[in-house]
Amino acid sequence: MPWTYILECADGAFYVGSTVDLERRLSEHDEGLGAAFTRRRRPVRLVWSAEFSRVDEAYALEKRIQGWGRRKRIALIEGRVEELRGLSSRSWAARRARDGG
Repeated sequence: MPWTYILECADGAFYVGSTVDLERRLSEHDEGLGAAFTRRRRPVRLVWSAEFSRVDEAYALEKRIQGWGRRKRIALIEGRVEELRGLSSRSWAARRARDGG
């Protein structure tokens, strides 16, 4: 089944990916055979994942999350889905401008 996943790297950075075999892909990241980004930041640990019925859905969510900032990714990882909309960069910028800072 297709998956979208988030790894936390040893340096605290997040890596977002998608795959059809989550266990195999995690093993590749652990062995340094995954993306160059994670190869330099091992060890990594899985902090979030979601399963899909179609590959295109998993890939679309991967690309969407890759565009998110750190605060929004952390909210997803922590299960605070009700906060995701308010953490969009446009919403955050609008609040900041409104509040004067």
